[in-house]
Amino acid sequence: MKTDVMLSTPQGEGQTACRECDLLVGEEPTTAETYIALCPRCGAHLYRRSRNSLEHTLALACAALVLLAIASVFPVVGLNLQGQHIDTTVIGAVTQLWQADMHAVSLLVLATTTVTPLLEMTGLIWLVLPLMFGRRPPAFARVLRTLQAAHPWAMVEVLILGILVALVKLAHLADVLPGPAMPCFAMLMLLLTTLGAIIEPRDLWQAWEEAKQ
Repeated sequence: MKTDVMLSTPQGEGQTACRECDLLVGEEPTTAETYIALCPRCGAHLYRRSRNSLEHTLALACAALVLLAIASVFPVVGLNLQGQHIDTTVIGAVTQLWQADMHAVSLLVLATTTVTPLLEMTGLIWLVLPLMFGRRPPAFARVLRTLQAAHPWAMVEVLILGILVALVKLAHLADVLPGPAMPCFAMLMLLLTTLGAIIEPRDLWQAWEEAKQ
């Protein structure tokens, strides 16, 4: 894959305002499959464009959706304590927190580990799939703004960190067995991080402008 790093100049067709120094920077034409535009004044990152960004986004979103489904169904961790085996899923942990009158914590865990990632994946598929076929998805701007607002609340990495801390603290009390959901959550965390890095609203808006009604 050919990748260019370009210092865009103000003479390009499109104009982008630099977030660091407010310079209006023009977009330069290029034949590279992937390129990164930098501000010519301060060197700040302006945007990154890839000719296959929609395909990559859709593939990663579908893979993340499958991982989230598996991680929500199978146990996250299991314990062997005095001959008894205990395991739980994320939904089971949320239920236990709710029954223990920790309603706010249970809702927060459910929202940050399941609901928000699910909304992100389904929202991305809702936007990208029609655009790949040259169609404009309904409520495009509203869904895109919702995704940008919801992204910081997808905290799968916090769940992974909490599980690791619990495993260390419980290791001397019982045999701790990571469940099938544990590697799924780890891979989901990596996919969400990758999606956050490759998604460019600029590319989505350009595809929307080029699509049919």
